[in-house]
Amino acid sequence: MRVVLRRVHKSFQHKGHRVRVLQDVNFAIEEGEFICVIGPSGCGKTTLIGLIAGLEFPDSGEIYVDSNRVEGPSRDRLVVFQEAALFPWLTVQGNVEFGLKLAGVPEGERRERAFQVIKLVHLSRFVHAHPHQLSGGMKQRVAIARALVMDPKILLMDEPFAALDAQTRQMLQGELQEIWQKTKKTIFFVTHNVREATFLSDRVFEISARPGTIKREYPIRVPRPRIEQDPHLLTIQAKIMGSLKDEIEKVAREELDADYELLKPGAPRPAELGAGSNI
Repeated sequence: MRVVLRRVHKSFQHKGHRVRVLQDVNFAIEEGEFICVIGPSGCGKTTLIGLIAGLEFPDSGEIYVDSNRVEGPSRDRLVVFQEAALFPWLTVQGNVEFGLKLAGVPEGERRERAFQVIKLVHLSRFVHAHPHQLSGGMKQRVAIARALVMDPKILLMDEPFAALDAQTRQMLQGELQEIWQKTKKTIFFVTHNVREATFLSDRVFEISARPGTIKREYPIRVPRPRIEQDPHLLTIQAKIMGSLKDEIEKVAREELDADYELLKPGAPRPAELGAGSNI
């Protein structure tokens, strides 16, 4: 499925003010592409996931999937979040089958479909295990399998490996590439990790500091299977890091300015401001 965003703007109401999160976002994702999105905290990466998934709506602009305007959620566009959010009372098999059961798929068919994707994520020995018996990496594999079993055309992944240790993260990166090559799904993957972005993707989109827009696009023309130490990848990573540093410094300057305003006489005390938002 081809995904197209045209002149997308998005803002949120926060403490009586409108906060612009995304501004004039334009891009296209071709069917079967693996796209990674990177940018400073608060630039709107997670908001983009919500917009493409149909969980949120733009203030203005258009989002199309296969020439159809996105007007709400669809089983063709499923999200894998940072937290696996498995049902603790269900086994691996039960968690993966859950969506199929809700969809009314007959028991025999859903068990077969679930077991096939469980094998794909290398958990066939753990079909009867419960979440508390699994490691963090295994839980994320179950979450990926739960999405894949619904056979979505687009997999939206919001920092799915961020909470994992480095070794597990590296292992799952390799497994995700294998899954993508076997299934040919379109993948839109949000990350803060530049190495992860260049290792996984066909293209990397860099988003500017808020209000976020597509600052640069980096094609990754390195054949697969890839080696993390490939000099071509290292060169691209250096370019991204140099550009990203500028955006991170903008965020830091804004935070310092906000802190300065709080120090002025008569400014509200931090406790009066409430918790910040993570957009």
